[in-house]
Amino acid sequence: MPIFENGPVRIHYEEAGSGFPLLVIPGGGLNATIAGLASHAFNPLEAFGDTYRVIALDLRNANGGTSEGPLEIERTWDGFTDDQLGLMDHLGIDRFMVMGFCIGGPMIWNMLKRAGNRVVAAVLVHPSGYSSAVPDIFYQNNIKGWGPEFHARRPEITMAMIAEYLDNMYTKRADFVFTVDRDFVRTCHTPVLVLPDDIPAHPYATAMETALLAPNAQVSLYPWKENARKIDLALRHIRGFMAMNAAISSRN
Repeated sequence: MPIFENGPVRIHYEEAGSGFPLLVIPGGGLNATIAGLASHAFNPLEAFGDTYRVIALDLRNANGGTSEGPLEIERTWDGFTDDQLGLMDHLGIDRFMVMGFCIGGPMIWNMLKRAGNRVVAAVLVHPSGYSSAVPDIFYQNNIKGWGPEFHARRPEITMAMIAEYLDNMYTKRADFVFTVDRDFVRTCHTPVLVLPDDIPAHPYATAMETALLAPNAQVSLYPWKENARKIDLALRHIRGFMAMNAAISSRN
């Protein structure tokens, strides 16, 4: 079980395959882990390990995972980005592609804001986003489904601290994709492929708005998770998108 240590942070990660690097951020909200990829519509470690160096990590402090670190109440999203970029530095990787499920969507936008020159292309798979119809869904999901178990493991971190963390992450800064504004997306020229969903936590309207705003965005078919044939078509789109952008990066 490879572990990357950075001060008080310990990040569990796994690799599969070789080739151009592809960083994978699992879905599952704040409980996102490598093990959880097995329940996704596809597992990138298996689907793309024949072509790319696929690197996946447990989110810091995810229940069921083995990554641990401080609860950075004033740096909610940035703490995760530190872990992701720090892991790439640890592995000696400068430029890479990134794929994120669910919570990985906002995390990718934050990565593009902070280190866009390092990200060759990004794939956002049923990304999370803000919806005015259910404005507190992420706070409620995590205060119930993540906070109590995390507190039980780390009793020095109180439920009041967890509530403030979630409030900063999802409520006080709630708009669009949580980590960047629309002006940033309009000026972000990184190639982006969006695979939209349409549930309260993965709002279709927000996913499509990012695709319409980003200058170099593509959208895969929707709905794409209904059956194996549609998933296969979506994977074909992802493969073509990544192959093109990895080839362009290798030539530059």
